[in-house]
Amino acid sequence: MNRWLLLAVLSLVAHTAHATSIYAGQARAAAVCSQCHGIRTPSNDSVFPTLAGRDADYLKTALEQYRDKTRKSDIMNSIAGSLTDDDIANVAAYYAKLKP
Repeated sequence: MNRWLLLAVLSLVAHTAHATSIYAGQARAAAVCSQCHGIRTPSNDSVFPTLAGRDADYLKTALEQYRDKTRKSDIMNSIAGSLTDDDIANVAAYYAKLKP
């Protein structure tokens, strides 16, 4: 029985370690994404789309495609190339929670 309890706890810890973090997403968005996309809205002259309120799955897929260079953009391929899976999940969760 103790072995099952230990396995359950380890499974929970492993799952929690990979849970998305809106706070980590906020920090990464402030450091990287907000320069062009802003937080809630881009600057007035910006040609970059607003990300606030977008669907998290859409943002995650788009960032993965930019990172893997299956979606082409010189700027985004370079920026997304440095993002980990956790970074992508965190940023997508953060922007999806925002109201535009």
